[in-house]
Amino acid sequence: MQIYEELVARGLIAQVTNEEEIKKMVNNGEATFYIGFDPTADSLHVGHFMALCLMKRLQMAGNRPIALIGGGTGMVGDPSGRSDMRQMMTVETIEHNCECFKKQMSRFIDFSEGKALMVNNAEWLTKLNYIELLREVGACFSVNNMLRAECYKQRMEKGLSFLEFNYMIMQSYDFYMLFQKYGCNMQFGGDDQWSNMLGGTELIRRKLGKDAHAMTITLLLNSEGKKMGKTQSGAVWLDPNKTSPFEFYQYWRNVADADVLKCLRMLTFLPLEQIDEMDKWEGSQLNKAKEILAYELTSLVHGEEEAKKAEEASKALFGGSGDSANMPCYELTDEDFEDGKIGLLTIMQISGLSASRSDARRNVEQGGVSVDGTQVKDIRAEFTKDEIGSDGIIVKRGKKNFMKIVVK
Repeated sequence: MQIYEELVARGLIAQVTNEEEIKKMVNNGEATFYIGFDPTADSLHVGHFMALCLMKRLQMAGNRPIALIGGGTGMVGDPSGRSDMRQMMTVETIEHNCECFKKQMSRFIDFSEGKALMVNNAEWLTKLNYIELLREVGACFSVNNMLRAECYKQRMEKGLSFLEFNYMIMQSYDFYMLFQKYGCNMQFGGDDQWSNMLGGTELIRRKLGKDAHAMTITLLLNSEGKKMGKTQSGAVWLDPNKTSPFEFYQYWRNVADADVLKCLRMLTFLPLEQIDEMDKWEGSQLNKAKEILAYELTSLVHGEEEAKKAEEASKALFGGSGDSANMPCYELTDEDFEDGKIGLLTIMQISGLSASRSDARRNVEQGGVSVDGTQVKDIRAEFTKDEIGSDGIIVKRGKKNFMKIVVK
């Protein structure tokens, strides 16, 4: 199976402008393609995962990726898929976020010897002359067609600023500049970016002629992929200082049964034949599939050693075996104890397991709290230093929130 057919089989391709030509270029390793990343934070998150894995797959097949960092577009903000306008960031914040992205992307993409490029669109967008932009680029766009784009429709009711309205033109100009400067002949993006991407393809054809090769592909579930980066407790980051390898592992270990095979196909590099075998799995076997998913993705982002540690800690928590040393841990100090004891509600509050003491009380009363695997329903439960011991205790709230409590 060639790479394009594999992308289809993994469920990654939704729409293309010229499938036969794209298939030929990708399979022959002739594509120089780009995917854009707006630097809205100082770390990538799991919502970017699909794009990063796609770039890695295509590079392995001989194609050349361009990671376009939106240092210029980040000053405006992308309205796609949003009902409100992003907060404006300072130039210094944007530049810092761009540097953080570079380090993380290097785990997925080989930038050595020109095998891939990392480009910042501030290189050309911040130098644009407004009158020149209106004459040379603005004239190629129909306002009527732009307003039909789904990304703008969602904003029209609340109000679409002129600033945001220009985003399609800037993204289209990115493709135009990448085509001319770096020979970029293909762009990938989420299904919510389709209108913006078509704008870039059309701009190249109008400026450089119909024979100019510019292809467009969207990823099937990229919009859904962006949602992957959010959980009830916040974002799931690729930066280990924001989301620990263990927390990252647990995020994938807890995906829904209906999503595990989809994630294995889209995000891991396991052979499709191996994943197809898992289609027959059900019940407790799906937990094994989730463990495989969690291990593969944690290894990809944080390395094999951290993945093994996270796997061991997960087994210790949920299976009664394995090493608990790598669980999230909170250290109690002497000041935390009163008369040699500390209450369970206090432990939950100061360790972050519960947002407040009243929240902790409610969790305990509802039977959602356990200590070392034993349910605790007494809100007055207390522990001495000796009871916590040198090995600590594991306090669990609900099915997915837990903390190893030790005495410093």
